[in-house]
Amino acid sequence: MTDLFTDPHAFGDLDRWRRRALELHAKGPIHRVEAEGFHPFWAITDLSTLREVEGQPALFTNRPEPVLARIADREAQMAQGGNVKALIHMDDPEHRKYRSLTSDWFKPASIRRMAADLDALSVEAIATLEGLGGSCDFASEVALPFPLRVILRLLGLPEEDFPRMLMLTQQLFGADDPDLQREPLGPEKLAAVLADFYSYFTELTKSRRAHPTDDLATLIANGEIDDAPMPELEQMGYYLIVATAGHDTTSSAMAGGVQAFAEHPEQLAALQERPELLDNAVEEILRWTSPVRHFMRTATADTEIAGQPIREGDWIYLSYLAANHDPDVFDDPLRFDIARPNADQHIAFGYGVHFCLGSHLARMELRSLFRHLVPRLASLELAGPAPAAKTLFVGGPKRVPIRYALRPH
Repeated sequence: MTDLFTDPHAFGDLDRWRRRALELHAKGPIHRVEAEGFHPFWAITDLSTLREVEGQPALFTNRPEPVLARIADREAQMAQGGNVKALIHMDDPEHRKYRSLTSDWFKPASIRRMAADLDALSVEAIATLEGLGGSCDFASEVALPFPLRVILRLLGLPEEDFPRMLMLTQQLFGADDPDLQREPLGPEKLAAVLADFYSYFTELTKSRRAHPTDDLATLIANGEIDDAPMPELEQMGYYLIVATAGHDTTSSAMAGGVQAFAEHPEQLAALQERPELLDNAVEEILRWTSPVRHFMRTATADTEIAGQPIREGDWIYLSYLAANHDPDVFDDPLRFDIARPNADQHIAFGYGVHFCLGSHLARMELRSLFRHLVPRLASLELAGPAPAAKTLFVGGPKRVPIRYALRPH
């Protein structure tokens, strides 16, 4: 079962992954994983234990490494200069200071100002489907561009920068999957990609400092921490986390949601008959897809998790995908059910101080798209296999080939 977390190919068939995770859950909430090429770690698969760990950020820290990586890849990356430093790499009090810089931007009252933009993008998405004539790859032709255009507008970036932002998210989050790469992305190539965007965002910072506007890029470019300008490394991390985390995760949920409706037509019919279930349907889509597959934490002292002794320095793998299919919380977790009464108990956005800053925006995007799309669908079915990305960290369907018919507007 160790390959369930360490082999990217295991994530290529999410139905099989979910079934195997359910079998693992029956053996307990925490599991020792020792896989060749990786530092050993403890994998947590049930929701209550995961929340317990997330709720103790001083005992279980993001530092030194919040994402699972092969030892060789991590060493090579460090030799190339290491990571950018983003919110996911920080612990309090540093994390709190950096998060508070943009937190007001992502509050529900602030995000609502984007409602008209999101609805306009949803209308464009339907127009795209109309133009494609009844068949398309929903993942690449609709789900991929939608949230990226949201991020461009949030940062105040021009439409012509779309291809560059797309390359970043695909190469960083799809690095394990050969189908998502233009070529194998080793540490040197990764460093080159980051250098390209470092240059881009450096110029953006200069522009926003000289000519500030009312966009998020201006806030980051002119942000201060402890009454001093934000350090360059952290500034680059902020740009990159906004540009990437807000894109691939939401597009994966959109694509996975359409795949789920194609595979469960009775759920699509139920939502068409009861549109008031839309908000709950979005929560079920988030539970079902769980685009962020894991984060890592490091124990800062000897302790216990679910009765298992944990030593200081032990690495903890938080499996959001497994926890969102916890049978002790979700009845029949392998069933996609838009009327699930506790769908909103999912942990797709994390928990505690590291709860996703962009959760309200992601929900608004999903609600807008499906509010426009679902009433227009006269028919929907898969037109071929819909394999998931073979990635360890963030992923979803890399292709969702569909046949569909749209009702007149």
